[in-house]
Amino acid sequence: MGGDEENYYGKHGTPQKYDPTFKGPIHDRGCTDIICCILLLSAIIGYVIVGVVAWTHGDPRKVIYPTDSRGQFCGQLGTPNEDKPFLFYFNIMKCASPLVLLEFQCPTKQICVSKCPERYLTYLNVRTQPKDFEYYKQFCVPGFNNQQKSITEVLRDGDCPAMITPSKPLARRCLPAINTKKGIIMVGNKTTFDDGRGQLRNVTELVEGAKKANVVLEARQLAMKIFEDYTVSWYWIIIGLVIAMVISLIFIVLLRFLAGIMIWIMIVLVILVLGYGIFHCYMEYARLKGEAGSDVSLKDLGFQTDLRVYLHLKQTWLAFMIILCIVEVIIILLLIFLRKRILIAIALIKEASRAVGYIMTSLVFPLCTFFLVCLCIAYWASTAVFLSTSNEAVYKVFNESICDYAGQTCMPETFNMTNITKQCPDARCLFAFYGGETAYHKYLIVFQIYNAFMFFWLANFVIALGQVTLAGAFASYYWAFKKPEDMPAFPLFSSFGRALRYHTGSLAFGSLILAIVQIIRVLLEYLDHRLKAAENKFAKFLLTCLKCCFWCLEKFIKFLNRNAYIMIAIYGTNFCTSAKNAFFLLMRNIIRVAVLDKVTDFLLFLGKLLIVGSVGILAFFFFTQRIKLVQDTAPPLNYYWVPILTVIVGSYLIAHGFFSVYAMCVDTLFLCFLEDLERNDGSSEKPYFMSSDLKKLLNKTNKSHSDA
Repeated sequence: MGGDEENYYGKHGTPQKYDPTFKGPIHDRGCTDIICCILLLSAIIGYVIVGVVAWTHGDPRKVIYPTDSRGQFCGQLGTPNEDKPFLFYFNIMKCASPLVLLEFQCPTKQICVSKCPERYLTYLNVRTQPKDFEYYKQFCVPGFNNQQKSITEVLRDGDCPAMITPSKPLARRCLPAINTKKGIIMVGNKTTFDDGRGQLRNVTELVEGAKKANVVLEARQLAMKIFEDYTVSWYWIIIGLVIAMVISLIFIVLLRFLAGIMIWIMIVLVILVLGYGIFHCYMEYARLKGEAGSDVSLKDLGFQTDLRVYLHLKQTWLAFMIILCIVEVIIILLLIFLRKRILIAIALIKEASRAVGYIMTSLVFPLCTFFLVCLCIAYWASTAVFLSTSNEAVYKVFNESICDYAGQTCMPETFNMTNITKQCPDARCLFAFYGGETAYHKYLIVFQIYNAFMFFWLANFVIALGQVTLAGAFASYYWAFKKPEDMPAFPLFSSFGRALRYHTGSLAFGSLILAIVQIIRVLLEYLDHRLKAAENKFAKFLLTCLKCCFWCLEKFIKFLNRNAYIMIAIYGTNFCTSAKNAFFLLMRNIIRVAVLDKVTDFLLFLGKLLIVGSVGILAFFFFTQRIKLVQDTAPPLNYYWVPILTVIVGSYLIAHGFFSVYAMCVDTLFLCFLEDLERNDGSSEKPYFMSSDLKKLLNKTNKSHSDA
């Protein structure tokens, strides 16, 4: 192989030369890209250390449960607040920003309560009403006794809120039950409220502090309803996904026998659909030709948000007709001039169907890849949650009057023994947020970036391992002169063993390059989000260009990696050499690459569309209770689109998993087919390995010794 590699120089390299010892994936190979293998192992060790640190310092309860002013969780089992799942704010008007509630930084006392207030009451009014006060008392600090303090002292010390208003629990937080009747904003049935100090104020002032929070937190309420829908429909979703899996398997089996027919039917349908589109546009144009107002120019009409307005203009249909005619002519001309290439694509797809038929375990192998990717996702998600909750509780000084200590950190245990209470009698040490000033907390953002980067690297590595394994198995099929006699006993497992034993470093190299590009794209998206409010148009333009460039770069690297992995599986060369050889081979056959790639992609997309469409329609009729036979079986749902979309997305992923095997098979056989044309000439010494259908289409034959 050393002499052949030396010929890969020049514009697009030189064709492969005949090698009598080459019989498919070589067995005598060595380890490649060892440095990248060592780098990957070191990064994984560091990733485990980050995970251990995160799990040691993190506490997911900070995300699940609200936290009161004493830093205690509301509703957590085994605590004094076990039966108090909701967080109540003494003065909701101080929570002016919606982020205040989400980040636990509202500068008012907060306590855990068993239920949110349902009535409008003030502390001044209920003090003399024992019955009302018993209800009001549950919204005061635990252990409060009204006999020990006067009204002024109670309000000054923050033992009880000055007032309570009708509230609704949202994301486990009590927020005012704001509603609108005839354009009037109300809380409960009142448009004004007493602030507890004798002043009558408008409800709109309360809205400023709570309405924005409602808008933000309503997303969480929506999430809870979606979760409820999943709890009552999960088993039906699983049944729908099983149906999608069965249909996908049946489709793959039928594709082996009907590949050619399906492609030609697809092409004919495209031509007929475009033809009908041209006819329909002409009929609409003829209908509008005599109607008044249909000849208004687009310049006079201007931009309209209702796009249906443009459908009443005859020039709109004329433009549609011209565009469809151009597309129709282009497709027909391509079919005429590229008919032989399309026939080759059909033959190659048939050959891929036979290969999948001989290696049926390849259809199950994506489940292994899917399982490993799920492990990567689970580790990344859990580490991210623990890192985000590894901050410590921070307490700060809050007060009503002017105080030099306002906003400073404090310790609740020793706060009453400091000089702060003497200089600022109304100051209180309350829980503010989760954070910290230690070195660990300063490096949290670095840990999160490293967590995301390792997720991309490991996920890409797992996908690369699956691609190399499938490529090696399908290459052993193509280069077997007598099929299946010359194929190895277990081609898939043999290929998997070679990939892990010899090419872990090469897979790590390719996935590392892709992971670097992907993490850069994530950082660019973060910068774009931060610069949305900026007025610098040049910075926005530059950022948009960078995002576009890196998107294109990611697509190119994925294409290059895929073909490099095929070369690694066959020849056992390192990543750079494999990528170079694959790229030059494809460039020498650029027309075949373009045609075959698009035809096979469209066929696979059509198959996915058929599976997803059929399962999606079935799910729609079932969950909307439109099938009379099982009308009473469908579960009651808040949003019927939740299980339907889940089934559709899941069906697409399942179909994509099956067809990804098929796509990898086509790509592998295609590269082997190009190599076969360069290596061999059909003589008895250099016979072609391609199928009889491909040889017939290319007018190639294998000559026997008697013919020679």
